[in-house]
Amino acid sequence: MHRISSTFLLMFVLCTPLSAHGVTIETETVTVNVEEVKSGFDHPWGMAELPNGDILITERNGTLKRLTPNGLTVNILGVPKGVYQQGQGGLFDIALAPDFPATGTLYISYAAEDERGQAGTEVVKATLSQDVLINSKVIFTALPKRGGTRHFGSRLLVTQEHLYITLGDRGHRDRAQFITDHLGSLVRLNLDGSLPVDNPFSAHDAKKPEIFSYGHRNVQGITLDNNGSTVWAHEHGPQGGDELNIIEKGVNYGWPIITYGVNYGLGTQIGEGTAKEGMQQPVYYWDPSIAPSGMIMVDSDRFPMWQGNLLLGSLKFGLLVRLTLEDGNVVSEERLFDGQFGRIRDVIQANDGSVLLLTDKRNGSLLKMTPRM
Repeated sequence: MHRISSTFLLMFVLCTPLSAHGVTIETETVTVNVEEVKSGFDHPWGMAELPNGDILITERNGTLKRLTPNGLTVNILGVPKGVYQQGQGGLFDIALAPDFPATGTLYISYAAEDERGQAGTEVVKATLSQDVLINSKVIFTALPKRGGTRHFGSRLLVTQEHLYITLGDRGHRDRAQFITDHLGSLVRLNLDGSLPVDNPFSAHDAKKPEIFSYGHRNVQGITLDNNGSTVWAHEHGPQGGDELNIIEKGVNYGWPIITYGVNYGLGTQIGEGTAKEGMQQPVYYWDPSIAPSGMIMVDSDRFPMWQGNLLLGSLKFGLLVRLTLEDGNVVSEERLFDGQFGRIRDVIQANDGSVLLLTDKRNGSLLKMTPRM
């Protein structure tokens, strides 16, 4: 049975102000410390930790930076030119290939404009060599490119075999039901950018063979479970309709035919209601909407009490949300921060087991959360 969300109590106690020593927060299960590692990022969007502990951070303005443990930031050269920087467009996510330590291969998603002024999400595969991206190749272009500045996606998930690319409907909601184009879908490629032969629509000439699932509004968080078998994703819905889903091959997630949200400011029904045969129900949804962004499943010895929990950011309320799962269902939700640090754009688990967070603002910060000893 799907658990449907309601309003949850914010669980936080602030013991010290934000300083060099951070902020102490009492959660339901552990006391944590949140410290600011580095500020001064211009609307940071995505990040990835290098094997040596440096952090690559994308900025929506098209800049990619490397942050060293001693606080030095270095601009990475060779980032795709002509990143579309209007509205929600910009430089988005970054992910390392499984063989990065040997090859330096990584992936970057971004909004790109065509000669007509239409924009869409693209993904480039490149090699990081001495702070320069070389051997860059565009391996995916979401088609058709459309006008407007909304709903690009775009998170990246790398597994041992595949690259998942999340997309949005670009503000053209009906297109999410069209598997003849990429809008409103989630895409799966092989790590070299080629097409997996077992993608659900790879044998259909009229359909986009890159599509893995569809009927999505704007997917901005994706992660693999700790067993490496289940893909979780969340997406921005309309008012009162943000969703958490388990992603399955060829499944239609319903947007805009079914949704738990309503039209902004009007409260009127969208589509045909909340359920329809052949369309997947969310595992969970938020009402009111939280505008979720970034997500991990905790697999850290430093947070044994959170093992297997989902952690995700909230742009609307500046939250870090913790979801406890049992048998593929959400059984509890805890909300941390309550806007103290601003909009939480991305969440990753660091190599040392701590949790790293990005705040989305002109003077954005990298935060580090650890259990307080």
